[in-house]
Amino acid sequence: MFHNTCGRKGRFARTIGMALAVSITMSGCSTISDWFADEEELEIRRLKPIEAKFTPELVWDRDIGDGVDHYFSRLRPVYAYDKLFAADRHGAVVAMEPETGKVLWQKDFAQFRSEGMMSSITKLWQNGETARIGGISVADRHVFIGTENGYIAAMDAETGELVWEATVPGEILAAPAADEGILVVNTGAGSLFGFNTRTGEQMWRHEGDTPPLTLRGISGPIASNGGVIVGTPTGKIQVNLIETGVLAWETVIGTPSGATELERIVDVDTTPVLYGGIIYTVSYNGTLAAVELRSGRVIWKREYASFRNLNIDGNSIFVVDNNSNVYALDRRNGVELWSQGLLKQRSLTAATPVGEHIVVGDNWGFLHWIEQESGEVVARLDVGGDDEDDAIFAAPLNVNGNIIAVTRNGEVVSVRTPN
Repeated sequence: MFHNTCGRKGRFARTIGMALAVSITMSGCSTISDWFADEEELEIRRLKPIEAKFTPELVWDRDIGDGVDHYFSRLRPVYAYDKLFAADRHGAVVAMEPETGKVLWQKDFAQFRSEGMMSSITKLWQNGETARIGGISVADRHVFIGTENGYIAAMDAETGELVWEATVPGEILAAPAADEGILVVNTGAGSLFGFNTRTGEQMWRHEGDTPPLTLRGISGPIASNGGVIVGTPTGKIQVNLIETGVLAWETVIGTPSGATELERIVDVDTTPVLYGGIIYTVSYNGTLAAVELRSGRVIWKREYASFRNLNIDGNSIFVVDNNSNVYALDRRNGVELWSQGLLKQRSLTAATPVGEHIVVGDNWGFLHWIEQESGEVVARLDVGGDDEDDAIFAAPLNVNGNIIAVTRNGEVVSVRTPN
């Protein structure tokens, strides 16, 4: 866990080992961890120089818990009701002021074994059993979390008070979605559930299919216009009626091919994007598609493979593929506008539009700004100390023009882009 001595440290308080590492003189901005990397890894890790057009500014940073460590996770902060809501995998859920990072309330869902009279004392030095939070969302004045244990909790967005809780069979690995007073939860078992957002009463359940081998992840549902849109591990996009859960239609996006189950993975693991009555989605095995919401008719398809979410700004779709190449396409016809391979293999997050740029995070804690018009990388900022333990694993969040990013170690940062 040694940081690059030429960049900003991802945290201000580190271990004694960190302090010793910083005291060692190193040349060429290399790190001690470089000594144990092969040439191919070093080629990926060493950033190629860019012609920076501006310098992003760190506004604040705050630790909110233990982060997600090295587990697969799509935990991403949410902005709503003038508050920033974030969670760590272990069980911490916090509400913060987006301007300062000040914690307004905090709730811990980690579980502790009862030890009688000593329980309150042992909690002071024990972390408890992890809650394994997999997704967080905000709607209807509530904050909702879902966990890999199949646990769902609803909290009051203003106070953090627990309002209701429920359980489902199956892992929750993506944020729930809500509309018309119904919370929709997708599970790794292939089932969708609908709950009353106010009471937690289960309203319906829809069973889906799961192939023998799937990716570690599920599509986050989106709820809009009386329907629930979700990708499936069988390579489809489906729409269910939000009131009853009844399937309205489904359309094949990715078709299995190959001799082995591994080659035949076709998961649509991304959260669909609904824009102007058109659903945009991408499959792991290489199909990016635009689908008509009302009918399920495929308008166009292109060959791009990704498990990261798409983002749209104006008439441009931004795609980060399985190899961390970044693309911009015309959303109306799928024509490629530009491609950017400078950050290839750096395990980029999905791209977040911010003003005239898109922003991605990477596996060593860097944020990169890419011009929407040209695809040129024009700025970067080290928020994780060039350390994989402080990788940025989820897409940055745009809050009033500032970038909110979270690292694997649970550090939340706010970054301003100069005008």
